[in-house]
Amino acid sequence: MFPSLNGPELLARDLGDFSPKPTTVTPGQVEASALLWRSADGQVSMGLWECTEGRFTARRDEGNEICHILRGRVTLIHPDSRETDHGPGDLFVLPQGWVGSWVIHERTRKIYTFQTVTA
Repeated sequence: MFPSLNGPELLARDLGDFSPKPTTVTPGQVEASALLWRSADGQVSMGLWECTEGRFTARRDEGNEICHILRGRVTLIHPDSRETDHGPGDLFVLPQGWVGSWVIHERTRKIYTFQTVTA
């Protein structure tokens, strides 16, 4: 069963220790995450993620990610070099195959849903 959490609880939830962001291009950038739920078949998961300022590269090779920004500001740089800005309350999808960069302008927390896509 999925835990029922409201906005203040999502913002206050402890994510544990932060660790270096593996795909960062900004020295010192760190992230933390907490899994909130996973489907019985493992194909869908939902969690919280937080990251400090900086830029990192990202790929969505294995599935689709739905992102809902809870706090912070980010710019996504898409494969066609188009940039989109997102902040608290914004929801967007990174479809399977998406490749690009995130620029975190201020410490950002999001709730994510990841859906694995199998052939």
